Amino acid sequence: MEYNLYSLKNGIRIIHKRTLSEVTHCGFVINTGSRDENIDKSGITHFIEHAFFKGTNKRKSHHILNRIDSVGGEINAYTTKENTSIYASFTNQHFERAIELLSDILFNSTFPKVELDKEKEVVIDEINSYLDSPYEQIYDDFEEMVFKDHPLGMNILGTEKTVKKLKQKDILTHISNNYQTDQIVFSIVGNIPLKKVEKLCEKYLAAIPEKKSIIKRNKFNTYQAKQTKITKEIYQTHCLIGSEAYSSFDPSKTGFILLNNILGGPAMNSRLNMGIREKYGYAYNIESSYTTFSDTGLFYIYFGTDQKHLGRCLSLVHKELKLLREKQISSAQLKKAKQQLIGQITLSEENNCNVMLGIGKSILLHNKVDSLLETYEKINAISQTQLQEIANNVFEANKLSSLIYTQKT
Repeated sequence: MEYNLYSLKNGIRIIHKRTLSEVTHCGFVINTGSRDENIDKSGITHFIEHAFFKGTNKRKSHHILNRIDSVGGEINAYTTKENTSIYASFTNQHFERAIELLSDILFNSTFPKVELDKEKEVVIDEINSYLDSPYEQIYDDFEEMVFKDHPLGMNILGTEKTVKKLKQKDILTHISNNYQTDQIVFSIVGNIPLKKVEKLCEKYLAAIPEKKSIIKRNKFNTYQAKQTKITKEIYQTHCLIGSEAYSSFDPSKTGFILLNNILGGPAMNSRLNMGIREKYGYAYNIESSYTTFSDTGLFYIYFGTDQKHLGRCLSLVHKELKLLREKQISSAQLKKAKQQLIGQITLSEENNCNVMLGIGKSILLHNKVDSLLETYEKINAISQTQLQEIANNVFEANKLSSLIYTQKT
């Protein structure tokens, strides 16, 4: 991947990739998320993401929303456990409009009390919508169980109680403590010349006062397997099985991405989908996922099934995990798995908005972006022995946790 990377004097890093598209995507990726909160302020980072759109020193809320929408573009934001992103997509001629607006939102928001009070109701509705969806809620409850008494276990949205108590001073304090210039990346993917990028970043970002990070994250190192069943008023039984996995910096990460793809990745030919959904029809949706954090990772398998099929589904899932632990996949299977993952990664490069966010996060974590060729080389270097070793590490039976939502009888 050809890209340009440089830093402003205040520490903000700029990553730029030029494309031939008529559409440009740009945004800020900030190294702060829900794990950086105090428990009594749970949900504040996500709430700030909402509140960024509620007014600045020179704009009211409707001015912010109209600024990009009025030229056919889109503006959005999201919060994760470790990052906050604010970004926009637009036709190329509106790049200055976008960078000026995004910088105004991030660095000049005023968080007016009347707007905060209204937005609290919106966020509480969002929390309740997740509580209405067992498929969504079980992931949050599983993370809370696995990361018990650690900031990684806190719900990104917070709770109704913590959100209601948030005040303007809480927001300003949290921003002051967590939004440092050396932990901010501005990412651009589009047909914008580098000279124009440099000129406009200098104009809108260079004057931001330098502020270096001082807060250190508490590392997670207390994982213990747990098994929990919760009875709910639901029609379908939901199950999550998983364990601690590799961090963003662990050299085994790429191997586990490949192994997870074989087991239950997005393709219909994954082992879990073929062995449970297609063969028996026990589950409409069965998948495995792998999320990385700066100091740890989380692997999980999800499926929803009829209560009468729960035992059989659990048995089949554990059978697949045991098979990967005890038997190396064949060289032919490994070759096909590598081709599949490489194809998926290559196709994902067609989504320039995701590329923009991805390279921004990569710079934030590693201060570099692997080219596609480097990524392919890492995948092709994975051996059958390495995959089996990884399977025995992550899929070890006594390391697996489970959370099951069952029906009330």
